[in-house]
Amino acid sequence: MPIPILMPALSPTMEEGTLAKWLVKEGDEVRSGDLIAEIETDKATMEVEAVDEGTVGKLLVAEGTEGVPVNETIAVILEEGEDASAVDSAPTPKPAAASPVATSDATEPKPEKATVTAAPAKAKPSGERIFASPLAKRIAKDKGLDLALVTGSGPRGRIVKADVEAAPKTSARAAGKAPAVTSSIDARAFYEVGSYDEIPLNSMRKTIARRLTQSKQEIPHYYLTIDCVLDELLKVRKHLNAEGADAGVKLSVNDFVVRAAALALKKVPEANVSFADDALLQHRHSDVGIAVALEGGLITPIIRHADEKGLAEISAEAKELAARARDKKLSPAEFEGGSFSVSNLGMFGIKNFTAVINPPQAAIMAVGAGEPRPIIVDGEVKAATVMTVTLSCDHRAIDGALGAQLLAAFKSYIEYPPSMLL
Repeated sequence: MPIPILMPALSPTMEEGTLAKWLVKEGDEVRSGDLIAEIETDKATMEVEAVDEGTVGKLLVAEGTEGVPVNETIAVILEEGEDASAVDSAPTPKPAAASPVATSDATEPKPEKATVTAAPAKAKPSGERIFASPLAKRIAKDKGLDLALVTGSGPRGRIVKADVEAAPKTSARAAGKAPAVTSSIDARAFYEVGSYDEIPLNSMRKTIARRLTQSKQEIPHYYLTIDCVLDELLKVRKHLNAEGADAGVKLSVNDFVVRAAALALKKVPEANVSFADDALLQHRHSDVGIAVALEGGLITPIIRHADEKGLAEISAEAKELAARARDKKLSPAEFEGGSFSVSNLGMFGIKNFTAVINPPQAAIMAVGAGEPRPIIVDGEVKAATVMTVTLSCDHRAIDGALGAQLLAAFKSYIEYPPSMLL
C-alpha cells in the first residue's frame, strides 16, 4: 500500500506552509531519517525527514507552492515490491479554494461592506481538526453549540466570536446552517486602477495580520506608562563594556531591559501568567521574547529562563537569535510561547508607543529612546537621560494594580542596575 507523505504541522499554530524545495526526486530510495524537503512557514524554513522507507513514487506538490494545508498529501512513497501504478490508489491533494476578491469600480467607489452568504455548514468528519479562536470555543461551550456544524468566517475558515454568537443552538445542531457573514472592506474600492502597485501578502504578513487582529479583538488591552532615569545604567554599561572588551562583551541598553523585565516577573510572579479560558497559567520562569524586525515583517525569538542568566549571556543569546531570525533559521520552539515580550524602538528615536500583546502571553513592554530631559530632584531642576516605557496588559489575567507593581519593579532594577545582582 503506498505511503502518503503529509504536509507536517511544524508548530501548534501552523495551518499551512510553502513547499520551498524537494531534496529528493521521483525514483529515489529513502530511509527513515533522510531529509526529503524544505518547508517554509511564515517565520522559518525547516527540513523535513522521512518517517518510512521505500521509493519516492510521486511528488504531488511542486516546489514553491504556497498555502499547502497541514496534513495535505504532498508525496507518495512506494513500499518494496510496488510499482508506479500503485500511486493511483494513494490520496491526492485537494486544490486550495480560491479566495474571493471583491470587485471594484474605479470611477464609483463603494465603501459599503460587501455581504457574503456562507454556504450551509456540513458536519466535519470525525477527528478532523476544527480551527476556532479560544473565545469562540468558550462561547460555543456555554451555548452547547457543536463547532463541527459552524462555518467560520475567519482566515481559512477559522471560527470566530461572531460566528458562534450568531449561530442559534437549535438550528445549528438540527440544520447545520450558519447565518450570513460580512466581509471586511476591500481597499481597492476606494482607489483608481493604476494609481497603486499591488504587493501580494507573503505568509508572514498574513500571519501577522491574522494574529494581531485576533489579539486586539479578543484581548482587553490596557496600558501603563512610566519614565525611567538611565544615568546610572549608562555608567554601569560603559564600565562593563570596557571591562569585557577583550572578551568581546558589548552590552546594549536592551540587554539591561530584558534582564530587568525577567527579574521583575520573578519579583511579581502573579503577573508572569497566560490566560487559558478557564485558568491562569502561572509560569515558573521568565521567558522573555525580543521583537526583531525582518524584511516584510517581524518575529519574537525567546530568551528562555532569562531570570537565571547574566547580562553577558543574555546579550550573546539575543544577538545569536536575532541573526538566525533574519536568516529564517529559527525553530518554532525558539519563537513560540514565552511569558513576556519586549519591543524596543528606541534606536529609531521613538519616544513613546504602545505594543500589541502577542498571544498566548499576557503582557508586552514597549521601550522608547533614552533622551535628555529635565527632572526635579530635591526641589531642583536637573538634566537626566530618561526612557519612557509602556506596558500593555491583558486585563483578563493582569489587573491594573498588578500591572503597576510589575512596572514599578522593572523601574527599580533599571534605575539601579546593581540590584540586578542580588
